[in-house]
Amino acid sequence: MSLKIPRFMKPNIIVLEDELLIAMDIKGVLAEEGYNAIINVTSVEQAIAAIEEYNPVLFLIDINLKQDKDGIELGKFLLEKDQIPYLYITSYADKITLDRVKETRPYGYIVKPFKSVDIKTTIAVVLNNYRHRNIENHRKETVIQDDTSFVIKKTIDYINNHISEKIEIAHLVELTHWQEQHFIRMFTKQIGTTPYQYILERKIEKSKGLLLETTLPIKDIAFDLGFSSYSNFCNAFKKATHKTPDTFRKIFGLHNHL
Repeated sequence: MSLKIPRFMKPNIIVLEDELLIAMDIKGVLAEEGYNAIINVTSVEQAIAAIEEYNPVLFLIDINLKQDKDGIELGKFLLEKDQIPYLYITSYADKITLDRVKETRPYGYIVKPFKSVDIKTTIAVVLNNYRHRNIENHRKETVIQDDTSFVIKKTIDYINNHISEKIEIAHLVELTHWQEQHFIRMFTKQIGTTPYQYILERKIEKSKGLLLETTLPIKDIAFDLGFSSYSNFCNAFKKATHKTPDTFRKIFGLHNHL
């Protein structure tokens, strides 16, 4: 005797289909597989509004709707959100439609007329692949968290070893396996300041040594440290030390030789 799953516990699948008979047929197939089909949605707007209410695990989308927006518009929305898998059920298999469909990167595509086994097997594969994709993403995130300190240290070492050069954030990102925004966020969390500010602070510290220990012209120091201009360097230096490079050299340089 099989255990009957209470309706309120069944995972919801939203079926965007404006042909009631087809929607009812799909509902029956999904019920056999333990899913609750939401079939009272016949437009893209209704489907989007239903997400919060039903928290679906999957969307089945008919492309040809008797509305201003067809099902592919919902696919575009779901692709952008990237939170719920979706597949199309349609009688349209022409090249133009397929090209539009491919742009939304669906998880599956079923052509009408279909058999119940087509729906069952496709949904099983789609949900299994989506579940494992989430598991892999979680594993990658765990690895990222575990090696954060090592990765940040690698970028810090690079900055310190190349402080006399122009350092691009894009190159620091290449030293990691992260996206740029994630790198900036993790660097700031670990170091307490953004990579931009850290690089600037290190360059200012390096310039102090050059001002006190060499007779290099200030303009040369500015360009040697990768500043875009003499004035840019002077402004950054004054903001950090409340003194111009020339004043700093005169005050502290003289003091060091007394």
